[in-house]
Amino acid sequence: MQKILLITIMSYLVGSIPTAYLFAKILKGIDIRKHGSGNPGATNVFRTVGKTAGVIVFIIDMLKGFLAVYLVSRFFNADINYSLLSGIAAIGGHNWTVWLSFKGGKGVATGAGVVFALLPISATAGVAVFFVSLFLTKYVSLSSIFSTAVVAIVSWFYPGNNPLLIKIVITLLCAVIILRHKNNLVRLAKGEEPKIKL
Repeated sequence: MQKILLITIMSYLVGSIPTAYLFAKILKGIDIRKHGSGNPGATNVFRTVGKTAGVIVFIIDMLKGFLAVYLVSRFFNADINYSLLSGIAAIGGHNWTVWLSFKGGKGVATGAGVVFALLPISATAGVAVFFVSLFLTKYVSLSSIFSTAVVAIVSWFYPGNNPLLIKIVITLLCAVIILRHKNNLVRLAKGEEPKIKL
């Protein structure tokens, strides 16, 4: 029980680092939650603070998820249950960070990091779909939804003998990430979702 609590708390705290908020505050002296879409995530930093800052925030957020899972797998004998718990906690920390009154990002970057650590082929497929979709539509939100759905689907056809639990957990995490985009879906339906300038 102590091991489970330790993994959960540490992974949550890693995931909860409010990267977008910190970058916006340090680089521009603004509260990212009061600018752009109001979401403390990489895309809003990309639009509000700058492209380079947005890319760096995305990479750091992805590393939060990857390192949380990777380090747990290294220190706890690669027990998949602990790795999955770590991934869930890291994404939970990012989406509901204690440092921003439990109002964080949408989990795309951190989720990508988690999947890269668990099922790298699924993550690679998701990244490929994201960039193709972004090139064609210029909508980050729609591309994120498409790529997240692809990750979930590919996970079920992943090569090798992977436990059913991995597929179920990743599918549920992908569902949570997609649901976090509900406001984007409403704006897309109304034609009000802003496109990104690459």
